[in-house]
Amino acid sequence: MHVLRRVLAVVASTALLAGVSLFASSAAQAATSCSGTVTYDQTVSRDGSAIGELVIYYNSSNGGTNSACFYHRGASYGVAATTSVEIYRCLQKSGTGGGCTVDVSSRVDKGSYAYNAGPVGVTGTANYCVYAYGYVDWAGHEYSVSSGTRGC
Repeated sequence: MHVLRRVLAVVASTALLAGVSLFASSAAQAATSCSGTVTYDQTVSRDGSAIGELVIYYNSSNGGTNSACFYHRGASYGVAATTSVEIYRCLQKSGTGGGCTVDVSSRVDKGSYAYNAGPVGVTGTANYCVYAYGYVDWAGHEYSVSSGTRGC
């Protein structure tokens, strides 16, 4: 009976550790898509081939919501690499393409992703500019896109 309890304890511990490992690896996965109307879209290239793409989306919920994703493209698509995206609501209400005085910032989604980082979002953006930044670290170089102010 004592041996049976010991075996059950080992099995239970192994199952618990396997479960923790499963959830730990899931937490590193990026969400698969952004949604809404595309308001900005810019690719970054290496030797003429797209490596990544920053996309900003808008929908009218919550007083205006902007979200951003940074997608892997071309040779980087499907290959895990450090990828990051973030978006800000600016104090500015005009001046497309300019700098941003940050009012509200999203969380930064940064990790080793094979397809995209994000979505990240900010709310209350109706009548305000937003600014997004994203990058993929590919072949030892950071390929980045800064949107400048958009949606003003």
